[in-house]
Amino acid sequence: MSALIAEDEIIHEADLVWLEDISRLDYVRQSLDRLPTRRGRPAYHRGGRMVGYALLGPGAKPSRSSGTFRRRVFWLLPHDRDSEPDGLYATGAPAEAVDARTLAPGSKGRKTERSEGGPMSSARLGSVS
Repeated sequence: MSALIAEDEIIHEADLVWLEDISRLDYVRQSLDRLPTRRGRPAYHRGGRMVGYALLGPGAKPSRSSGTFRRRVFWLLPHDRDSEPDGLYATGAPAEAVDARTLAPGSKGRKTERSEGGPMSSARLGSVS
């Protein structure tokens, strides 16, 4: 969960790769996953879809016990606001969600009025007839 991600855990991030246009998303979920490499697209094993991931710089060291790297992965579930504007997260957002526009390499991002369901989201605007 984003509340559990500390800035010192992501200091070796070199870049964030987005697989979708994040300007249309009110929020993304983020987690720190143990991955076998510093770079490249990670395998995705959750429900929903991966919308982005972090790339690590050469200073990132693998875990001595597992040989893996902790990298952020950004994702959404089928019941998130972008897919179900009037669903469970019509207002509010999951604990691990942040506004993707506040993310940068080495910065954990934050919730905003928009990510919490404030001003009408683009998903809602698109569904109004």
